[in-house]
Parts: sequence; C-alpha cells; structure tokens
Amino acid sequence: MPDTLAEVIFAIPGDLASPTGGYAYDRRLLELFESYGLGARHLALPGSFPHPSKADLAETERLLAATSPNARLLIDGLAYGAMPADLIRRLDRRIIALVHHPLALETGLDARRREALIASERAALALARHVIVTSDATRRMLIDDFGVADAKITVAEPGTDPAPRATGTGTPIQLLSVGAVSPRKGYDILVAALAKLKGSDWRLTIAGALDRDEQAVKALKANIDAAGLGDQITLAGTVVPATLSRFYESADLFVMPSLHEGYGMVLAEAMAHGLAIVCTTGGAAGETVPDAAAIKVPPGDVDALARAIATVLDDNKLRKSLRKASWETGRTLPTWNETARRVAAALVGIRT
Repeated sequence: MPDTLAEVIFAIPGDLASPTGGYAYDRRLLELFESYGLGARHLALPGSFPHPSKADLAETERLLAATSPNARLLIDGLAYGAMPADLIRRLDRRIIALVHHPLALETGLDARRREALIASERAALALARHVIVTSDATRRMLIDDFGVADAKITVAEPGTDPAPRATGTGTPIQLLSVGAVSPRKGYDILVAALAKLKGSDWRLTIAGALDRDEQAVKALKANIDAAGLGDQITLAGTVVPATLSRFYESADLFVMPSLHEGYGMVLAEAMAHGLAIVCTTGGAAGETVPDAAAIKVPPGDVDALARAIATVLDDNKLRKSLRKASWETGRTLPTWNETARRVAAALVGIRT
C-alpha cells in the first residue's frame, strides 16, 4: 500500500445501509478501497434522488462544493444522473460516475419523467471524467443510447462471496426470489405465472424489503390473495444475512422475474449456492447467467415464465443439470477484491 493514499469522496444518496444490490456494491467498495491505495470517505447526499427537490439539489451542491478540489469525486448514479448539468459544471471537480443502470429504466415512470431522466443522465455523463458500470450490457447501453465514449468506461462487475452449496428441500419444491418489492422486479408477473401452476407442489419465498414502494407491496399482496396463493407464497421482507443464507441453502429453484437488471447480484448469489435458475433476459440478467444454468424468458411474459417454471418443477434431471452448471459457474465469479481493485485502478488513473 502506498504511503500517501489517493483521496476519494464517495457521494451516495440516502441510507447506505439500505438492503439493495446497489447499496451493497457501494458498501463493499468503501470497505476495500484502502487496500488498493485509496483514502475513501463516504459523503451522504439527500435521499430524495432520483427525484430531488430544489432544496435537496441546493444541499447537494453545497455538500459537493465543500469537498477538496484535489479529491476524486465518485458519485453514485442514483444521484448523478438526476443532477442538472449546470450544477455539475459549477463543481469543477474530477467526477467519476458509478452507473448501476440508467435511471429512466425504472418501471412505473410516466413518459415525461422518463424522457427528462434520459436527457438529464445523458448531459451529466458527458461531464463525467470517467464512468464505472457494473456490467457489459450497461456499458453497451451507455455507448449506444447515451453517447458515452467506450474509452471513458470501466466495467467492474459486482463481486460474490463464497457460499455453501444448496441442499434443497424437494417436497414441496422450494422456490426463492430475492430483491426489494418494486415494479421493476416483476413480482406481479411471477404471481400471475404461478397462478397457472396452483396444482403443483411448490412454495415460494420472496425475500426483500417491503418499505421501498408501498403501492407495489399493496398491489402484490392483493394479487397473491386474488390468485388464492396465500398458503404458497411468503413475503419474508428484509432478512438478516444468516436467514437469507438459509433461504438459499434450502431452495430448489431460484426465480428472478425482473424487467431490467444492471447486473443481477442475486443471480450471482444463486450461482454461488449452485441453484437451478429461471430468470428473464431483462437488461444484463440474461448475460449474467450462462444458458446451461438457467431457463431464460423475455421480461414481462407471464406464459413463458409459467412454462419455464413448470418445466423445471416437473423434470428432476433438468434441475440437477441446471444446478451443476450453476455451481460450476459460481466458482468462477469475480470476488469483491477483484471488483474493488478494478474500480480503484480506474480512479487512480484519473490525473487531471
């Protein structure tokens, strides 16, 4: 480790402890940066991003302007893509954007807000000195749709911790989905698909925050009740890591119905446990998991999702084959040290 650490201010909106993949990524970088020559400090920005008020934008500018002019300013894309270009220009800092996925791809936005976010993020990214993304799919999207130069982008896929191989349960077959309940996660589509499989012997646990989108949670519970699946689907909410590990270890099939993922960290966790997978091809998800480890369906297709789940439920030989490929892939996934090293190298390489 060098005698003098390069100074990095990591600006992140909201609660850093939030149980989402994006915040988990940010936390791990902060934990590991010092090992790679960076003196990193967390700077908390207002939690209203990506829909900040004028007051929150003013507070954001005040906080960022107070940082050292010599520091590298790493800004999480949840905030950066929604910052006005004029605000960014006034900062006069070496800014590096971390993009998990473009803000306009969040489900539930009206057309006007979506277009505004696209324009805002395109302008903001043009002013960034460098851009860190979490998948090659996001890299291609920023090049094709946001005009970011390829040479300006570093891909740093999320790391994965080693995990014990899942033993499964078998009867009833245990399905697992992980992620906060929000429209983009597609749980309503999953419930509609499982309603077609009411006669099969399965149970589903959805482990994810229930306080991120009150309307989405209310709608999901109503869908479960309307489908008569209350005895087969459990909304576990946010769980501690030990409980989540038990869920993975006892699962027989991991299901991810998401409409879009910037990477799909839960898919990597499922492969680290060697789980058979049914997932969508939304965003980077279809590339995160190899074909041998999953049955993949188009996002939003209820019938295709139902058929895929039914196929895996009814074919034990197929489940074993998917599990084997998943476990083998899980042994090759990048570690968090590799992720932090790649991001640190990009940050240190920014000189002026």
